[in-house]
Amino acid sequence: MADLLSILSRYWGYEAFRPQQEEIIQSVLDGKDTLALLPTGGGKSICYQVPALAQEGICLVVSPLIALMKDQVEALKSRGVGALMIYSGMTRKDVLRTLENARQDYFKFLYVSPERLETSLFKEYLPALNVNLIAVDEAHCISQWGYDFRPSYLKIAALREELPNIPVLAVTASATEAVQKDICDKLHFRHTKIFRQSFERKNLSYSVFNAEAKATKLVDVLKKVDGPAIVYCKTRKRTKEIASLLQMHGMSADFYHAGLSSEERSSRQQEWIGNKTRIIVCTNAFGMGIDKPDVRIVVHTDPPDCLENYYQEAGRCGRDGKKAYAVLLYDEKNIEELEGLHLLRYPSFETIKTVYEAVVNFLQIHVNEGGDRSYTFRFDDFVRNFKLNVHQVLYALQALESDGWLSYNEKAFTPSTLCFTASKERLYEFYQNHPEYESTLTTLLRTYEGIFDFPVFISETLLAKLLREEEGAVKENLQKISAYGIVRYTPQNDAPQLMFLKNRVATNDLRINLAAYNSRKEVFVARVQKMIQYIRSSSCRSRFTGHYFGDAEANDCGVCDNCLQKKKSLLTTEEFERITSAILGLLGQNAFSIADLIGELKTFRTEKVWEVLRFLQAENKIHTSAGGSLFLNGKTTA
Repeated sequence: MADLLSILSRYWGYEAFRPQQEEIIQSVLDGKDTLALLPTGGGKSICYQVPALAQEGICLVVSPLIALMKDQVEALKSRGVGALMIYSGMTRKDVLRTLENARQDYFKFLYVSPERLETSLFKEYLPALNVNLIAVDEAHCISQWGYDFRPSYLKIAALREELPNIPVLAVTASATEAVQKDICDKLHFRHTKIFRQSFERKNLSYSVFNAEAKATKLVDVLKKVDGPAIVYCKTRKRTKEIASLLQMHGMSADFYHAGLSSEERSSRQQEWIGNKTRIIVCTNAFGMGIDKPDVRIVVHTDPPDCLENYYQEAGRCGRDGKKAYAVLLYDEKNIEELEGLHLLRYPSFETIKTVYEAVVNFLQIHVNEGGDRSYTFRFDDFVRNFKLNVHQVLYALQALESDGWLSYNEKAFTPSTLCFTASKERLYEFYQNHPEYESTLTTLLRTYEGIFDFPVFISETLLAKLLREEEGAVKENLQKISAYGIVRYTPQNDAPQLMFLKNRVATNDLRINLAAYNSRKEVFVARVQKMIQYIRSSSCRSRFTGHYFGDAEANDCGVCDNCLQKKKSLLTTEEFERITSAILGLLGQNAFSIADLIGELKTFRTEKVWEVLRFLQAENKIHTSAGGSLFLNGKTTA
């Protein structure tokens, strides 16, 4: 077995592991089923890539998103490591060729989307693969108690039956104790080892602002903190509006969302990574798998629906260990929306049936057909044709996905692939008869290693630069060469993908597990309430988050807005919480004048009561009437 540090140095150029990485790797090499909870940017992929490289055989990596798989495969190839991927939307021929190649010793990693695990072709080839490790990325997706439940992940358990002696490494950035237990149960863990890093980020300061004028507050915050920034918005339209606003204030900013073409997304992402653009204003389509350690501030202009999402997105700043800021802006309308969100996210069964029937009609799928097939699903056209509510459709599709009927990927991007299908003799003959294509073909062979053996990702933009031709002309030539049967060229596809996991049934025969559906709804409501509690909390933000994720030993960070406020008032945490509780308790019963309230709290020093009152007013938790009486915010004034 190769030395672990020499592998790390050879392929990554690092001289030492990060905290807990080596222990996690050793646990895997000892044959133990292992769960690793590492923060965003904590080096999760190295925990399965190093042990896979240290042993003979191939590592099977289950990953939920094509973009994530593509990034990982490209990164491994750039380090000289053989890596392959199988995802929804690939042709049977390409899947077959990929599985054939996976049997070769050169390849060390096979990335697979979870819905592919149950296909007959994959099952047929699995026994022939010399699998040394099963790695489950984004492992929280297997738990119905998690924030991103994907039922296709439940298929991973079947791998344990086919590969009973192969260890599993499950990795995730955020999981509550209930989700951690569920991950281990659903993956049939034996000889379980769990590694948790503290959720504390000592260099990261969390702040929450109740801001009626969010745009003004956003500009103010971004002017105070220099360096690369991410601004998260709830809608695509808002990303463009906010980016324009920041540009008007002289800031370098651009917007990003899943509705842009792949070229636009890639270009804007690279401009930001290369610090040509300072601020990227985006939806949550941005950030997954991006390695940029010098982000100084992440601002959310609206609160996410759960702490898991917020922790992951906010954690994209300060990965270099230097001072960074996570800022959340909200108003009372946001709180009202969060409290009613379950009504939108969990539509009625009748709505789900209506959407199902519309989808199968739109895709022209007949009863008892469609299973294990992937379809291009143009969401906007569908909604317009059937005159359906966008949000109802989206959440009905999620309900169908959670019950195992289909898999919907709104952010699907399948890059262009190409593979030579002609023999070398046939290729030479083609050169003689069609010299106009020789430069294109030779450039492909020089640029992309392995293109004769398996489909590889290609960039028409890069080819156009190398050939000094227009990109459109390059694409046209590739189509023509493909038509001659010399290569198999599959152009990139930006459209969302919808994969039916079961054959279509008559709408009246559609069934979902309503008990499980309602349980997930209750869990969702509880997560939303925790998000609201985080927003309203007067205690340490970091400690609140740590406790939520089961870190009972989490301490006050000393750098969040609440900790800094307490430092200013010279109050101890215990004093602050006792006075706050007393004030809110009294005002929950009656309105008080300030003098009367201070009289009721005579066991505390007056200046300390004043400090807490000022804090509660700044946080919009209490307000003063025109007559000078204090009320809880939301209570009717006299």
